[in-house]
Amino acid sequence: MDQEILNFSQMRLEPEWLVQTRQEAVEKFESLELPNIERVKINRWGIDSLTIAESTEDGAVPTFTELPNHPLLVQVGTQTVLEQTTPELETQGVIFSDFHRALNEIPEVIERYFGKVVPFDESRITAANTAAFNSAVVLYVPDGVEVDLPVESILMQDADSNVPFTKRVLIIVGKNAKVNYLERLETTGEGTVKVTGNIVVEVIAEAGSTVKFSAIDQLGENVTASVIRRGLIGENATVDWSVGVMNDGNIVADFDSDLKGDGSHSEIKVVGISTGHQIQGVDTRVTNFGKSSVGHILQNGVILDRGTLTFNAIGHIIKGAKNADAQQSSRVLMLSDKGRGDANPILLIDENEVTAGHAASVGQVDEEDLFYLQSRGLDEDTAKRLVIRGFLGSVVGEIPVASVREEFIATIERKLGM
Repeated sequence: MDQEILNFSQMRLEPEWLVQTRQEAVEKFESLELPNIERVKINRWGIDSLTIAESTEDGAVPTFTELPNHPLLVQVGTQTVLEQTTPELETQGVIFSDFHRALNEIPEVIERYFGKVVPFDESRITAANTAAFNSAVVLYVPDGVEVDLPVESILMQDADSNVPFTKRVLIIVGKNAKVNYLERLETTGEGTVKVTGNIVVEVIAEAGSTVKFSAIDQLGENVTASVIRRGLIGENATVDWSVGVMNDGNIVADFDSDLKGDGSHSEIKVVGISTGHQIQGVDTRVTNFGKSSVGHILQNGVILDRGTLTFNAIGHIIKGAKNADAQQSSRVLMLSDKGRGDANPILLIDENEVTAGHAASVGQVDEEDLFYLQSRGLDEDTAKRLVIRGFLGSVVGEIPVASVREEFIATIERKLGM
């Protein structure tokens, strides 16, 4: 086993099963390949790094003039700088904490579910994350508990630090439980140190549960990263995703829903903006295993300058998933003739008695929409701004915290230069 990884694990008194899992991931790493992201070449990005390190405590720690009244966890690099929950949730057995604290409180639960959704032997990226993740977050909602307040995590990469941004997030929602989770990936600080990121999020939704997962990704130009978010969805359970891909660096993202249970449901909404010379590739996949399962994908993106944005939408209905429904739509707006946009629909159907469909387009802002708005007295720039904001609005409205929605809108306008 890599000595640095072993030392890191032993210093934190990690349980034997986790030490062994890290070791197996290291041993498997060399025999694995990088994932194939259609039309995005990542072989020289270095996002499969096995380097592990810890942030210093004197990094760019944010200050909070006012804290929200909902559960909040903030990490800067590998350091957890804030954990806030409510007495009621603690009484109900809800855990929302740093990984190592959760290991002490619910060790059997974490051992049962860690790596169940994203196995380490899937690719070099998943092996590297499992072996070398240096910080993590756990959200556990027991059976039957409905969390009324949004639960928010802010995971910050320090622009002045060369520590890899290698994170794991484990969300376990019990039977007939309910939660609304908001995740923010951000870069803080004024530095320009080049680093890699490798983020893996596993969501387990047990039978009858409901999970709303919102995310705003705003990693800086200095970060080249892989972001994997995947849900394992049980019988009559729902996981709905709303993700804003607003990074400034090169990113590949993999957003997946495995509809394992009969009657399971998932909608994945993704919006993204690529500017400058950045490359962003997004693979969004829904796999229907269960009978009468429903999986829908909606992806909308905007490209400026020499940016590249690729949407790959994959719907796969497995043999036996009768009466399943798989729908997808991917649209890219080109605001520059020097950028590159791709919208690639893929449907794999292995069963009869199903419903499936797809739509994809790459083009300019609709001239009829602009003409209509201008005929109502708006100038061209204002009309174009409204069209684009409406185009990206599918995710904005899903953000459960008003102040974060406003920040998201401001980020969109910054990226668009408006």
